This record gives sequence, C-alpha cells and structure tokens, in this order.
Amino acid sequence: MNKRKLGNSDLWVTELGLGCMSIGTEEKTAREIIETALDEGINYFDTADLYDFGENEKIVGAALKEVREKVFIATKVGNRWKSDRTGWSWDPSKSYIKEAVKQSLKRLNTDYIDLYQLHGGTIEDSIDETIEAFEELKSEGFIRYYGISSIRPNVIREYVKKSHLVSVMMQYSILDRRPEEEVLPMLHEHGISAVTRGPLAKGLLSDKMLEKVSQKGYQDYSQKELLDVLPALKDKLAADRSFTEIALQYNLAHPAVATVIAGASSPEQVRSNARSVRSQPLTEEEITIIKETSKAETYIEHR
Repeated sequence: MNKRKLGNSDLWVTELGLGCMSIGTEEKTAREIIETALDEGINYFDTADLYDFGENEKIVGAALKEVREKVFIATKVGNRWKSDRTGWSWDPSKSYIKEAVKQSLKRLNTDYIDLYQLHGGTIEDSIDETIEAFEELKSEGFIRYYGISSIRPNVIREYVKKSHLVSVMMQYSILDRRPEEEVLPMLHEHGISAVTRGPLAKGLLSDKMLEKVSQKGYQDYSQKELLDVLPALKDKLAADRSFTEIALQYNLAHPAVATVIAGASSPEQVRSNARSVRSQPLTEEEITIIKETSKAETYIEHR
C-alpha cells in the first residue's frame, strides 16, 4: 500500500488507516480486524481515550504489541468521562492532558504515542495552554507529534498559526465537501496534513447507497436530494468499479490528504477498503463530474 508523509513529521503513513472506534469490545473479533489491517499493509491505527471508556486503547495496544516499532498509533485527548460514565465533559487544560497521556500510555502498553490529537476544541479554549502541554509532552518523549481533530476553521487557523502540529483530522467526503474551500488549502500551504474520516458518509457512498438513505438526509442534503444525487453519481462514475473506490479515491485526490481513516466492524470491510485504496486514482474528468454533481458547501455552524 502506498504511503504518504504526515505533515512535516518523519512518519510515512499508509493511504488507508484503520479507525478503531468500530472494532468493538469482543477481543477475538477486534484482534482479527486489526490483524487483517496489518496483513493488508496498513500501518496507521487511530483510537481515542473516549472509545469504550478506554477499552479500545487496551485492545489496540495488545493487538499491536508485537509489531509496535512497525506501526503508528494515534490517539486523542480532551473528553473527560464523568465518574458514573453517563457522559463526558470537555477539558483541554494542560494539567488534564499531561495526566491523561499517562493513562493512555498505560492502556496502550507502550512508551510513546506517535500522534497525540486534541479531540475537539472551540475558539474559547485556552489554546496557548493546550499547545504548551503538547510541546512539553513531545520534549519529554511521551509523544512524537501532535495534531487536532476538528472541523472548526477558526480553531484550526489558530493552531496552524501558533503551534507545530503535523495534522488535522476532519470529516471529508463527496457528500461533505466543506473542508475544500478554506481548510484544505490552508493546511496544504503550511505543509500540514489532513487525516480524513467519514469518507463513506455512513455507507451512503458505498454500493448499498440507496439502502442507507434516511428521512433525515445527510449534512446539507435532504432525503430527496440524496435519492437524486447518489444514482446520478453512480451512473456517471461507477460503471466498472465499486462506489467505495470512488469515495476513497476522491479523498486521496486532494494533495493535502495524507491518509483516509475508515472504520471496520469485520475483516472483510478492511479488505474491501484496502482494495479500494489500491485501485486506480480518479481522473481529472471524474473529479470534475463529482464536483459538478455534488454540493460545494462551506462551514456555517462550526466556527
């Protein structure tokens, strides 16, 4: 599988990463999914301390222990579970981040985290304090690099301006093109990579697309619009290939994107996604068709 450099780091990550949130807590099944990803050549694994109350990190750490030096583990911080586990609160403070990293390291059973990401954030946060925490963790050797997981352009802009982050994780797909206007160009200009999630738009951009359409629609698309747009895209683009290929290759076509994070709840989903990433890149003509057929939205609520 092809690899791309993650921002200005020395990490060369596979074009497909495994989003571990959906591997579940049944250890045998979860391990099979992770081992399938390794067999497919995937070297980037994304988790978070929030997933399954930390159990996800434990499973990921155990499954990758024997190949730790050959893979890159990304995890996240900032969401603090309540003691009764009924919900969580937001805490991007330096003191919390520096304590939480120790717990993540313990659960992952590793001495270092390759990429430590702030799991959200608003413009009201003490961004300087958060950056200071990450910089200290880096100098202390607990993390190699840091990034943020955010779809808020104003927050992203502050971190780009003030920090040494190497990546920004964000939702991006044919049905959610909001990053294209202001965020992806900014990241590319500053040598920062986008790590994209949600490339299949909850299955709407797969070969089961019409089965996944609900009355709620998706993003700025109504149910009726989806029932028009999805078949139109499939007719124009997917005569000889799966729509999963089209969807994943659309993300990879943008020069700011280093890796696409796709979740999987079975080994076969991992294999399908890997086949799609290894398929032919989109042509300029295909990209033009996608842009002419879908919406070019912008961020309105998330500022």
